[in-house]
Amino acid sequence: MDLELRDKVVLITGGAKGIGAAIVLAVLHEGGNPVIVDRDLDAGNKLVAQLRSGGRRCGFVHADLTSAESCSRVVEGVLNEWTSLDALVNNAGVNDRVSLEKGSPDEYVGSLQCNLFHYFNMAHYALPHLKRSKGAILNIASKTAVTGQGGTSGYASAKGAILALTREWAVELLEYGIRVNAIVPAEVMTPLYQQWLSSFPNPEAKLKNIVARIPLEKRMTTPEEIAATAVFLLSSKAAGHITGQHLFVDGGYVHLDRALS
Repeated sequence: MDLELRDKVVLITGGAKGIGAAIVLAVLHEGGNPVIVDRDLDAGNKLVAQLRSGGRRCGFVHADLTSAESCSRVVEGVLNEWTSLDALVNNAGVNDRVSLEKGSPDEYVGSLQCNLFHYFNMAHYALPHLKRSKGAILNIASKTAVTGQGGTSGYASAKGAILALTREWAVELLEYGIRVNAIVPAEVMTPLYQQWLSSFPNPEAKLKNIVARIPLEKRMTTPEEIAATAVFLLSSKAAGHITGQHLFVDGGYVHLDRALS
């Protein structure tokens, strides 16, 4: 199916690695023009060089999105280069393990700044351009928002707020024809996930225990499966009447009975 994303400009935060990079590749596969925003300069340059060597058109903005000013500069820079903006994918974030017991109030605010504030700020500055294109906003959330995880109050509450903002923005932006949806991943093998696994004494045993609890096929979700859902939701042709939705791409992890394990 042609998703009609050809030549569409899609801004993807945290696009240099993991889920973000998979979405970049999926947008390119559909003929779109992904613009990567990431604070990892080396990873961003490496991915762009790889893609451009294959003759593909994409952009990269090196930025830390923790300030509103930085988000404003990113959007301004993208529009200066590409002249239009058709979609925003809010993806950047990290499970920083700021907990109620061991975290401080300042660390909690810092976690929200890292994982939540830029979702609002990027959408705020992108909105005038999305109005012109009748574009779409896609927020990447996390199962921690609905299941909890323990020891990660900052990240979990940020992702919960992201789900709420998805519904709120879907209502607010109806009159402009802008669709807003969220993908809720659970266990996805990314560089950050591998880093987390490596913090355990026996990473292989930990992974085996996790996979055993994933109902469908007892395996991790792949970044490519998240990305396939992303380009579907960004497509006004395929998903033109879908807005305000939280799509769980998780092999049934959140909603199916644990007794199935």
